[in-house]
Amino acid sequence: MNSGPPADVQAERRRAARALLAAPLLTTADEDFRLVRKHAAELAAWFTQETGWRLAVDAETARLFKSPSRLDDATRPARTPRTGVAFTRRRYVLICLALAVLERADAQITLGRLAEGVLTAAGDPALAAAGVEFRLEHREERSDLVAVVRLLLERGVLHRVAGDEEAYLSASANDVLYDVRRRVLAGLLATTRGPSTVTITDPDRRLSALTEEVSPDTDELRLRSLRHRLTRRLLDDPVVYYAELLEGERAYLASQRHAITRRITELTGLVAEVRAEGIAMVDPEDELTDVRMPEQGTEGHLTLLLAAHLATADGPRTVPELVDLVRELAVRHSAFWRKSAAEPAAAADLLTQALDRLTALDLATVDGQAVRAKPALVRYALAAPIIRKARSRS
Repeated sequence: MNSGPPADVQAERRRAARALLAAPLLTTADEDFRLVRKHAAELAAWFTQETGWRLAVDAETARLFKSPSRLDDATRPARTPRTGVAFTRRRYVLICLALAVLERADAQITLGRLAEGVLTAAGDPALAAAGVEFRLEHREERSDLVAVVRLLLERGVLHRVAGDEEAYLSASANDVLYDVRRRVLAGLLATTRGPSTVTITDPDRRLSALTEEVSPDTDELRLRSLRHRLTRRLLDDPVVYYAELLEGERAYLASQRHAITRRITELTGLVAEVRAEGIAMVDPEDELTDVRMPEQGTEGHLTLLLAAHLATADGPRTVPELVDLVRELAVRHSAFWRKSAAEPAAAADLLTQALDRLTALDLATVDGQAVRAKPALVRYALAAPIIRKARSRS
């Protein structure tokens, strides 16, 4: 006899959990915020027990404090709303400066005042020594600030009251007024320690210190920590390869694989695809991913063709070899791809975008000039066509 919640309650809870996994910071403007708040107690208990992630919900925000399972994974950067362009180092620095300005700002702020505060903060000699400068005198420079502001608008940190960022891009005299939502702003940072308590200056060591968790000192806590790490990876990573796990993680996953994946499936609807090389939690509804494959368009088609090529290649391929391949494919599929793809200089850019997509999905690795297929890429290999003779009608 099934002792779980009624089907409608389970469906609501699943939708709320998926919303949090897709966007860990939700506000009242988000469609599923109401469901998250309704099932907050059950969701908080699940995430704490299975992942160690804390869920905080109040009348205005719902924040799942996710921490990345891998700090060295740069394949899923912040992206500019509308264009989807990945954030550059300059924009990452800029968003940190903007948040510092907003933390001290009044309840409302204009884009011009935000820019002034950022310019003042950017005068820090440490930034200049690191080669980071902001002037915001030209449209191209202001576009970096606008990209940051639009990300903060999308996250709900800012609410536009009057004006438009496009007008500011044309001339800085065209100002924009925002409300600053302090509850959302306060929930942005997902670290285990406050940055001011960390004195380490080396960026990599500082990032580790900011997200470092208490080391377990009993067998029970060590097992719980293993479960948390593995469940986080299964929820966050496209594929979890056994070969990339530590020995203890591999042994624990081998013994607890069914229980862990079952609990994930019950809450989220993700389905485990288990292979000899690893596990992928597949979303039948194709929603819980920020990188889709297959996908329409020139880049999407090229990525599929490249995946098929790498899946059947005998060993790694070099970037120059693949650039030549892209040129050939652009000619062969010129009737379907956009016209600019056939230009000689476009091949390298198209290849970069396709490889970014394959590495983000953990299907390939790029090491200098060498591109290698990973085991999960084999699913995109094309088998030789089988041609059968039509049966004659007697």
